[in-house]
Amino acid sequence: MSQTQSSSGPLTTADGVSLKVSLNRALRKRKITALLLVAPLFLFILLTFLGPIFDMLLRSVENKVVVQVLPTTAPLLKEWDASPGELPDEAIFKAFVEDAHVASVDKTISRLGKRLNYEKTGMSSLFRKTGRKLKKFDADKLESSYTDLVLGIDKKWKDPENWQLIKREGGAYTSSYYWAAVDAEIGVDGVQLKPDEQRIYMKLLKRTMWLSTLITLLTIVLGYPIAYLLASLKTKTSNMLMILVLLPFWTSLLVRTSSWIALLQREGVINDFLVGMGLIGDDGRLAMIHNQVGTVVAMTHILLPFMILPLFSVMKTISPSYIRAARSMGATSFTAFRRVYFPNTMAGIGAGGILVFILAIGYYITPALVGGTKGTLISNFIAYHVSTSLNWGLAAALGTILLMVVLVLYILYDKIVGIDNMKLG
Repeated sequence: MSQTQSSSGPLTTADGVSLKVSLNRALRKRKITALLLVAPLFLFILLTFLGPIFDMLLRSVENKVVVQVLPTTAPLLKEWDASPGELPDEAIFKAFVEDAHVASVDKTISRLGKRLNYEKTGMSSLFRKTGRKLKKFDADKLESSYTDLVLGIDKKWKDPENWQLIKREGGAYTSSYYWAAVDAEIGVDGVQLKPDEQRIYMKLLKRTMWLSTLITLLTIVLGYPIAYLLASLKTKTSNMLMILVLLPFWTSLLVRTSSWIALLQREGVINDFLVGMGLIGDDGRLAMIHNQVGTVVAMTHILLPFMILPLFSVMKTISPSYIRAARSMGATSFTAFRRVYFPNTMAGIGAGGILVFILAIGYYITPALVGGTKGTLISNFIAYHVSTSLNWGLAAALGTILLMVVLVLYILYDKIVGIDNMKLG
């Protein structure tokens, strides 16, 4: 671009435009071009990653059903300052009858009962019965007070705790899902833990962390020698063996999991082999399926390639001259491996470890098929609440807690190992 400079003015281009303005225009054009190039990727990440996470976080606290179904009753209950054992006043009962009548006609009262049934068993049937009684309600034919009308429908309305529950869940947002996710509930005396026989989610979370850690360690132990062998062989031989590592990716996950059922069951291939070899008796067949053993074995096999590939890519970059130099300085083979080779593979171990661990805590198909009741993970209950019980709020709260645990572990990993040291090759 040609440019000129007047004796008394700034630099300009040939067409008389200021050089500074021209450069700014060119820079702006390059930024717009770069933005248009990354826009499809940004939209893809926004729609498929950030959007669902935001929706999950919102659903874990969203609570609009009570306000929508009882638009008049909910605000009155919020202002109700109840003493222990006291029922609401006549104005609240009147508003409740009018709201319940409209909701029963619109067939939305069952949604309210289902929502409150998550907090207290029996609320769903109570609201269905109340809806049937009030569907043909006519204020002109009211023979007594609204209070007597509601209390006469079902004796459960005489329990102040039911009204306290409606009051507590009458806001647009709630923390009930998170309390339920940590095996707690909000009662008359405040937040308290559920009975021991009802505490399942924290046990599942601990089991998920333990099994995911065990699976990660097993993939390291099994995958390290394989990756070392692949990195040490000639390229032609290594590539042929790499096909065997990648072969599971060409097979359906469901098929691979089902094959382990055939192998591990009591009448399966492994037990038949052990009985045939005389190592165990026919009445002493091993229970390796529908428990934690089945989950660990099947998931270790499925996730092993995710550990081998990062390790192999890092080991391939380690020059053999490092070991030769250590040997020439008097180190034994084991010392050279421990002091020179192994530290250089920590980046691959870190990359494979965090990849396998994050994949393991989110698996639900394999534990559901081979884990039984003792080998299922918390992801199985998240899937159950999403597809079966339809308690999306609790599913979102469990998913959010799992996400927070992963983020905490990720931060700890960054503090201890350093995320900058993790690389895939």
